[in-house]
Amino acid sequence: MPKVNDYDDIPGTTVFDAARSRKGYHLNSFCMSLMKAENRAAFKADEEGYLKRFGMTEAQRQAVLKRDWNWMIQEGGNIYFLAKLFFTDGNSFQYAAAEMTGMSQEDYAKMMLAGGRPIEGNRSKSEWENRG
Repeated sequence: MPKVNDYDDIPGTTVFDAARSRKGYHLNSFCMSLMKAENRAAFKADEEGYLKRFGMTEAQRQAVLKRDWNWMIQEGGNIYFLAKLFFTDGNSFQYAAAEMTGMSQEDYAKMMLAGGRPIEGNRSKSEWENRG
């Protein structure tokens, strides 16, 4: 998605706005379906077949099958809906967040307990692009 909002300049952050909501409607509908035990069982039994029930794009389907959380977010996934998928897989929110940052779960937990990401270098993408 092209940068059109000020918040698009925040590094490491994808704001779930109206455009992402529209883009991810079918992906998020799939995730919400996992709230029912029978749907979780059907998905686990045949992931590719289950995904065909939803009007997702090929990119969205591949992101789900690869469990690429960042890709799913770029494809319009809402983290709170995606949580249904990582809980279906038996993983915690912390596990998924660590994967999304490229850290081990232990290192991610330590970082968060220490106050989160440092502010330096994380205020804007354009700061880094404009450094000489």
